Amino acid sequence: MAKLYFRYGAMNSGKTTSLLQTAHNYEERGQRVVLVKACVDTKGDDTIVSRLGVSRRVDVLLSAADDVRALVRALARGEGARALGEPGPRRRAVDCVLVDEAQFLTPLQVDQLMELVLLDDVPVLAYGIRTDFRTTGFPGSRRLLEIAHSLEELKTICRCGRKAVFNARRIGGAFVFDGDQVAIDGADVAYESLCGKCYLEVGGTLLGR
Repeated sequence: MAKLYFRYGAMNSGKTTSLLQTAHNYEERGQRVVLVKACVDTKGDDTIVSRLGVSRRVDVLLSAADDVRALVRALARGEGARALGEPGPRRRAVDCVLVDEAQFLTPLQVDQLMELVLLDDVPVLAYGIRTDFRTTGFPGSRRLLEIAHSLEELKTICRCGRKAVFNARRIGGAFVFDGDQVAIDGADVAYESLCGKCYLEVGGTLLGR
């Protein structure tokens, strides 16, 4: 039976590297994977890029209004294989769906991933972070935590050596705790994974959110 998996962790915990390794493992066995990410993640445009320098183009680039299940099913039909969910002895067109930066999905899109699992019997592995730089949950991550069959934490360490759990934002080298929830790291914006104690010490707060 297929399942919906949510593999989460603070930034720099190797989520994208793990996703790309999973894709390689499936394909090494002759199975087909579909890679998905939201277009709000402008880093790499239509490419998934790990911090180790490994990259790969995605198969589905989602906008907030897109139906992810419908797009995966259409992609399968376009390859000339039988549609997902149809009876028959032939191997299904898609063996696994892998989602990068799943926190950027809408709650409805997470529900559509679950439909892909339950109605089309396709496993879905979603990778992402739980909370933003203010420790507020992303809508997509909250929904995954609510309905995913399996939750797995990918771990990384703080500057002090403890397990990192929060994602602190820097602008121009200074920590900031106000602003839009989404700001992709780049020339001016950067993130540091911190434990709870270090997050508080640099000016973060866990209260009133």
